[in-house]
Amino acid sequence: MEQRNIRNFCIIAHIDHGKSTLADRILEITGAVRPQDMKAQFLDQMELERERGITIKGKAVTMEHTVVGAGNDSGAGDAGDAGNAGNATQSGAGAPAGRYQLNLIDTPGHVDFSYEVSRALAACEGALLVVDATQGVEAQTIANTLLALQYDLEIIPVVNKVDLPSAEPERVAAEMAQIFGFRPDEVVYVSAKSGLGCAELLDAIVARVPPPSGAAAADAPFRALVFDSTYNTYKGIIAYVRVADGAIARSDRLRVMSTGKSVEIMEVGVFAPEPTPVDTLRAGQVGYVATGFKDVQECAVGDTLTSHALPAAAPLPGYVELKSMVFAGLYPADGEDYTRLRAALEKLRLNDASLTVEPETSGALGFGYRCGFLGLVHLEIVQERLEREYDLDLIVTAPSVAYEVLLTNGETLRVDNPSLLPQPNAVSEIREPILGVTIVTPNTFVGAVMELMHARRSEFRRMEYIQGLGDSESARVVMEYTMPLGEMLADFYNQLKSRTQGYASLDYTFEGYRAAPLVRVDILVNQTPVEALSLISHRDTAVAQGRTLVEKLRTTIPRQMFEVPIQAAIGSRIVARETVRAMRKDVLSKCYGGDITRKRKLLEKQKEGKKRMKRVGRVEVPQEAFLSLLKIGDEG
Repeated sequence: MEQRNIRNFCIIAHIDHGKSTLADRILEITGAVRPQDMKAQFLDQMELERERGITIKGKAVTMEHTVVGAGNDSGAGDAGDAGNAGNATQSGAGAPAGRYQLNLIDTPGHVDFSYEVSRALAACEGALLVVDATQGVEAQTIANTLLALQYDLEIIPVVNKVDLPSAEPERVAAEMAQIFGFRPDEVVYVSAKSGLGCAELLDAIVARVPPPSGAAAADAPFRALVFDSTYNTYKGIIAYVRVADGAIARSDRLRVMSTGKSVEIMEVGVFAPEPTPVDTLRAGQVGYVATGFKDVQECAVGDTLTSHALPAAAPLPGYVELKSMVFAGLYPADGEDYTRLRAALEKLRLNDASLTVEPETSGALGFGYRCGFLGLVHLEIVQERLEREYDLDLIVTAPSVAYEVLLTNGETLRVDNPSLLPQPNAVSEIREPILGVTIVTPNTFVGAVMELMHARRSEFRRMEYIQGLGDSESARVVMEYTMPLGEMLADFYNQLKSRTQGYASLDYTFEGYRAAPLVRVDILVNQTPVEALSLISHRDTAVAQGRTLVEKLRTTIPRQMFEVPIQAAIGSRIVARETVRAMRKDVLSKCYGGDITRKRKLLEKQKEGKKRMKRVGRVEVPQEAFLSLLKIGDEG
């Protein structure tokens, strides 16, 4: 396939706007999947993706599409919406006749997986911006579009679900024109479920997305960017690559430019959509290379692969390393599974480049790992993947964020674990991470959103109305705030959805650190500090959070044969206490009478025994106790 006949594009959208369904229709129309093999959300192969209805990993697939002629009409009028179909046909006008290779990357829509989206955008020349005709522009729609513009991609606006009774395609197209500046004739109207306009959309991709640029000559040094990778027991690390220059054959020898290591290629191929071996990968194509590397550090995402015989002079620009936003400790429930957890995390990091891992030891939980995530949903997905795919039983500590601590001697520390925060007399200032938050909501919920944001120590920036077509009731509002990341951990997303009846959408970006009056709240169980339950809180809310937490812990920690005090402390000051009452054995049951001194003697003997048991007894803290930290914000 000649380079001018290759088109690389991805699909970007807010969550639940129909990316995966549109990918299904494109696969069907191009014949990449046989009808008997087709199933809904075909590219979402992971069990978790199907259960949750969200895309977690970007998927690449190579297809072939034949354009019969410029401005051809593929019978879109049969779908019952002649006006929209005509618009779609017009959008595809100008596509030269011929066979084309289309390389599609389906991307996630949730804000926690925006790193997957950025890597996909770097491997493409064009993007389909899909917007639901019943919901309109959402927060992640805006974020993904701005990201695509940074990569200078050709964006094709697509209004999906136009066949639904509640669809308002004209209003949504007007919103896209107001926010992004698209012309009305640029918008393509489709129904991914029924297939309306999808064939014309493929013609529009051929006509409007530019072919890949790069040196296609046979003697050009080979360069390919690794945008994802996975591990195979027999083939080692399989690198998913976008070829920028030159070509690579199955018999060639490969070099990783960041490490200088060379290896004999085991296999090269494309995703059609299953991995399909080919003889050669050429400039502009998207495919995979089975390297044979066994060490996960030898071929990382963002590396440049080149030919060993004719190496390139300079690597391709990689990806900006994202800083983890949320941190939590992962510990095996059984200490003997520590090595299995280590191996599982190494393989998972290969497939999820945004996950960071460091060894950690806790007095209460033993050996484990401190892991960094991009958000709470990312944490949940990683935990479930470890438990399902690697059959591990895990204890996950409460999530926290990373703080910058300025010491009195002038040094600056980055603390992502509350138990590592220095003593108050050694701390000059604590800075917390700040987010720029964008919320899109119907105008009827503006008051509820403002009330919630005010309670979360946020600062209002600006508000802008997205006006519908002459209908003030359909207007929606874009609200921008700055707020501490720590406030988002305490059930913020659920509160936002419940106060707006599920209509609000959220996107956020990291903006830096800002000083705040923060203190560490320690939790003592049976006079012993439990490091994994410590938290860093604002001074104004620390006492209330400590009180709420010990109340929750009282119901989750099981009763012992002795009283168990649960205390919250700020420094050396106890600010809250609850007591788990002791289980009592009725030692007087054998006394059927007699003098009172006999009963008193038995009670005193029991009391002494409980004192001795309390000194040597150890209270096991169950997993539910760590989860209670997540629910502190429920009452807020």
